Amino acid sequence: MSDQLKSGDRSDAIGLIANTLNRLGFLEKPSDLFDDSLTEAIKAFQQERGLTSTGLVNEITQRALDEARWRLGDRILLLTNPVLIRGDDVSALQGRLVELGFNCGKVDGVYGVKTEDAVKEFQKSVGIVVDGKCGPSTLISLMRLVKTVQGGAPAALREKIKHSVRSPALADKVIVLDPSWGGEFTGESFHGVTESEIVFDLAQRLEGRLLALGVNVVLTRSSKNSPLEKDRIATANSVSADLVIALKVDSYKNEKANGVATYYYGRDDKGVHSVVGERFANLIQREICARTDLLNCQTHAKSWDLLRLTIAPCVRIDLGYLSNPQDAKRLSDPKFRDQLAEAMIVAIQRLYLSAEDDAKTGTLRISDLRRVGIRN
Repeated sequence: MSDQLKSGDRSDAIGLIANTLNRLGFLEKPSDLFDDSLTEAIKAFQQERGLTSTGLVNEITQRALDEARWRLGDRILLLTNPVLIRGDDVSALQGRLVELGFNCGKVDGVYGVKTEDAVKEFQKSVGIVVDGKCGPSTLISLMRLVKTVQGGAPAALREKIKHSVRSPALADKVIVLDPSWGGEFTGESFHGVTESEIVFDLAQRLEGRLLALGVNVVLTRSSKNSPLEKDRIATANSVSADLVIALKVDSYKNEKANGVATYYYGRDDKGVHSVVGERFANLIQREICARTDLLNCQTHAKSWDLLRLTIAPCVRIDLGYLSNPQDAKRLSDPKFRDQLAEAMIVAIQRLYLSAEDDAKTGTLRISDLRRVGIRN
């Protein structure tokens, strides 16, 4: 398996990875040896794709490499069931359709129903067979048209308009909370708590406050189960969520690593990102840093599946490091988790406020929200 590959290994699987990275311009001389040059090439690939840059080929990186090897025109693209076609060729098609004004949703590299509908609309507009398949005739028609809009602006504008028409009231909105089950430090206790306990407790504090404000809240797990990521994504998409908030606590081999970071969907190599997701990530990051002494590790665009495949704007918040004694002590304090919950609630409300009704970072309190349209 690719997730077992390590430095010094030699195999056909490594050769395939090296050849892919060579074709993509990340590796000068491909070979079947996992050496330092391959490690650096993998890191560069991961960084460009918005993945965590580790130099290791885990399942996520392997899937990204598989997707990256496809170019538009290499194969016929169509809606398949139950496994959807994924690849950079799909991303290229989606980007092209977006530039021409057709709505295929996120440029996520997945040939889903919205992409098929956009292809059909395009086929109808140019007078070719309407079958929802991107084959030779559809490609020729695409290539003949001159780009009229650059950079995916229609998709960003469409997302912004869709968000702007929503009521500032939180009542009846649907918010999905996705508390992590944990990672490397899941089973290790710091100050009597573990990652899964911390984030689930925080999710419950958020849930209680949001329910009191009329929000419909969906938790992706209970205190005793840990659904797969694909199932959590399916849950978020099935409830027509307005927002998805993933909660996680980080860890690192060096205990000096500390601070909070927030992530939203974006791919710099494709020039696409979630407008609402980025704004929400910035609001949450600023509110948390204004109300706590957690180090500000900034917001970042990533293409992780949870961010990429959720229909609603989604952010992931890494709320400090359990491997850092100071962060672990803060997170173990229920009063500190109350501060985090208040910061997030205020950020959620600010996301829906107009510029005229918005307030400065760190000034609003939950008790103030009823005066700024929390309910209609």
